[in-house]
Amino acid sequence: MAIYRDTGIVLRTYKLGEADRIVVLMTQGHGKVRTVAKGVRKTKSRFGARLEPLTHVAFQCYEGRNLDTVTQAETLDAFRAVREDLDRLSRASALLEAVDALIQEGDEDPRILQMLLGALRTLEAGPAPLVVPAFFWKLLAHVGFRPILDECASCGASEPLVAFDLEVGGVLCRSCASGTRVTPEGLDLLRRMLGGDLVSVLAEEPSPAGYEVEHLATRALEHHLERRMRSVGLLS
Repeated sequence: MAIYRDTGIVLRTYKLGEADRIVVLMTQGHGKVRTVAKGVRKTKSRFGARLEPLTHVAFQCYEGRNLDTVTQAETLDAFRAVREDLDRLSRASALLEAVDALIQEGDEDPRILQMLLGALRTLEAGPAPLVVPAFFWKLLAHVGFRPILDECASCGASEPLVAFDLEVGGVLCRSCASGTRVTPEGLDLLRRMLGGDLVSVLAEEPSPAGYEVEHLATRALEHHLERRMRSVGLLS
């Protein structure tokens, strides 16, 4: 059976049988993969600890018929500051769940891992209250669900744009308004998130516009997933 090496972030784990654990990773070269770590629940070795959610690892697998088996793992970044802060850990959990829910197994897209690493490193450096909505919007845009923000998504009018409708896929003018009210400040922030101003956005303090965009981001992601995000409730 073929052996391969890659790097990735552990998105989640769950039990398999009495001793094994399924480990789901977003990787650099193989997309999202579901692997098995054998015997890790019966031992106190460091191997199992390296395969906990949120850990950035370099790992080795051999390919199996149904599941690949992890045989080696080396921690590249444990994001310790994130783990030790409940607020940041809650935000990181939302990032991991979003990737796990939106990305299908085997989808090879190195950019997804780069985006996730960037968001987690931002959280490692500080609270970054807008990192979750920014990540949700950037992830949705990357996989093809970029909202229309510069004109009415229904009639093409340029202003005033006063609402956001998930079914239509963007902002709406006063004549076409439906969905959720959006303020000029919230729309400006959303445009900056999806434009080229992400660094300054992530440095901003909490604000009404930030809460507005976060609410919209969560609703947009859940709309495309057609289910609720479990981890988002932890952010309240």
